[in-house]
Amino acid sequence: MKKYTEFIAHTREDGEKQSLIDHLEGTASLAEVFASEFGSGDWGKGLGMLHDIGKYSQEFQERIRFQTQKVDHSTAGAQEASKLSPYGKIASYCIAGHHSGLPNGGNKTDTQQEPTLYARLKRKNLPCYEDYKNELFVKNSECMSKTANLNPLYTVGDIVKAFGRPRITPLANPQFSVSFFIRMLYSCLVDADFLDTEKFMSKGEVQRDGYDTLNRLRERLDVHISQWWDAKNELNQKRCDILKNCIEAGRREKGLFTLTVPTGGGKTVSSLAFALHHAAEQKNKIKRIIYVIPYTSIIEQTANVFREILGEENVLEHHANIVYDEDEKDVDTRLAKQKLATENWDVPVIVTTNVQFFESFFSNKSSKCRKLHNVANSSIIFDEAQMLPLPYLLPCTAAISELVSNYGCTAVLCTATQPSLGKLFEYVAPNLKCQEICPDTEKLYQFFRRTSFQDLGACSKDAIVEKIGREDQVLCIVNTRKFAQAIYKDLPKDGVFHLSTLMYPKHRRQVLDEVRNHLKNGQVCRVIATSLIEAGVDVDFPVVYREKAGLDSEIQAAGRCNREKKRPCEGSIVFLFSAEEEFSKNQPYSLRQPLEIASVTEEKFEDIASPQAIQFYFDLLHQIKEDELDKKAVLSAFEKGLCGSEMPFEEVAKMVHLIEQDTKVVFIPEPSEEEAIQLEYRLRSKERTRTLFRKIGMYSVNIYENHFKELQKLGRVDVLDEGVAILNDMESYDKKTGLQILLDEGRGVFI
Repeated sequence: MKKYTEFIAHTREDGEKQSLIDHLEGTASLAEVFASEFGSGDWGKGLGMLHDIGKYSQEFQERIRFQTQKVDHSTAGAQEASKLSPYGKIASYCIAGHHSGLPNGGNKTDTQQEPTLYARLKRKNLPCYEDYKNELFVKNSECMSKTANLNPLYTVGDIVKAFGRPRITPLANPQFSVSFFIRMLYSCLVDADFLDTEKFMSKGEVQRDGYDTLNRLRERLDVHISQWWDAKNELNQKRCDILKNCIEAGRREKGLFTLTVPTGGGKTVSSLAFALHHAAEQKNKIKRIIYVIPYTSIIEQTANVFREILGEENVLEHHANIVYDEDEKDVDTRLAKQKLATENWDVPVIVTTNVQFFESFFSNKSSKCRKLHNVANSSIIFDEAQMLPLPYLLPCTAAISELVSNYGCTAVLCTATQPSLGKLFEYVAPNLKCQEICPDTEKLYQFFRRTSFQDLGACSKDAIVEKIGREDQVLCIVNTRKFAQAIYKDLPKDGVFHLSTLMYPKHRRQVLDEVRNHLKNGQVCRVIATSLIEAGVDVDFPVVYREKAGLDSEIQAAGRCNREKKRPCEGSIVFLFSAEEEFSKNQPYSLRQPLEIASVTEEKFEDIASPQAIQFYFDLLHQIKEDELDKKAVLSAFEKGLCGSEMPFEEVAKMVHLIEQDTKVVFIPEPSEEEAIQLEYRLRSKERTRTLFRKIGMYSVNIYENHFKELQKLGRVDVLDEGVAILNDMESYDKKTGLQILLDEGRGVFI
């Protein structure tokens, strides 16, 4: 093998080479800036310097020139880091996994062949990379000779100093705090490595900046809301009071907040006002605003509100239904930038889902972790905070606590039904105190109260059909698709509508538009729906029937009744009922448990929607055993190890799925929709672009895997490459009820 003295990191298609030292310097410089956001710039610099020193081996230099077999180049830096400091092992995790993902720590008995960090630190047969010392020292000598004022970037002493005691405050679970610190550093390294490589490979042509400042966005918001201040009616005056409270609270220092605003109080814009005015305070050093929302069914409407106020280019919508094609040459500069922004969230305002946000913080993959460092120094609004998933509630509150305590974030738990998480935050972060943004939630509740609840007890399906049939305008919400369809089929069809997640989104929108028109014009309008209609859907019925569920769901249902407070509270009734066994048996534990606790609450409180009842309900819900609030024992996995491995990053990533059951997407080529027909043609023609995938989402249904297999077995779907499935039998899609499947279960699917 030829002896190489010129060390290169990357080669471009035009033959241009990036020197290895330039790549190390570029990565170290970026990683230092990123990690400085949480006081660890020296760690970032050290990681950047060491991450690719394995490329100094002759074997790697042969590979980069002639595309020979792969060479392990990341273990070298991990081994060097572990030797340089008592805390060097933290850096070793990041360096060892900067391509393949954060590894499990393993234990001291692991052999060299295993993939754990302990095993990799033992490896003796690495290609020799000692030339890194010579080039780095030469580089430093050259720098020092050019100017006495220049602080050299790399010496061994610098690295020893860099990997000092982590500048974090360990919370109740110290090892989890360390794992979080590793993940944040890993994010800095991975993003810096990608960006420096991208800059070289694109000849510096990729543009990722050019967004408006948060101050400029605040000015736009202030202009938008200026027309509201001269409110004429009492309802809008109260909404302005809430808005003023949020703006005033924005002047406070960073921390953990609640924003408890009843339905109809305007919490979406008010919470944005808090976040932007919070960022305007120089002391807070807020870099971006992140909205975390439970469902994709309401994320788009929130993102649209923000785009209208702040400008399209400043708002990123990022969730599972947004698919990006790496090979697409997007001629729209704004869309191209948004595509890039999903990689690392370097945009002023992000609207995302619980799934995208929290699963990223428990992932070990570079693609998911890359954006995490940009969450530091953010205002994070958790909309509909009561929907934080119960089986992962402790890990989620622990992650929020880390972000607030150690990474300069402000977190706001925003909802009409505040989930009373104070005791859980005390458990994971004893010194973290929560502040309410809007004072006197009791008075707000009494003002915005629009409905009364009445318990009907157990009701048969026929009884519910009869009661609904007596009402001209009524909404009925049930827990399962099976029950919804049974009620719908037995009702007279004049003015009757059905809504469920078995209908593709555009179809649901069309039905909702028709529903709103019927309501507005005083026409007969009877709607049967699953819980999807509770998730921020703006409709206003005089009467609502709700199958008993968790208290928060029942109150959300009440938010669809007398929404604009045009009728007396006493005459706007939400009727609660229990379904007969045929439709309620075999309910999952996740539905049964809130239902049981809601029943206890309803026996104790006359007004089940009062702040006192809500607090009682959530206090009781959260008093269940710790293993039910941390179903996969995530916190224990980092504190005590898992399967004989310390810091089990890879194992935890496999375990944490906020939506436990995988779903499949079925595209519905509705013949009456010209756009759908064109999209089907493009899919079958092998087109795969970001724009195409985004559009097909409006004509797609998410179903559970067992239902998908049944459709396959019956030959009703064509499965294309990349998991794209197209319904080929349109008789299997009912224009009133949606995709026809075996309804042995019926919960809505939200991603």
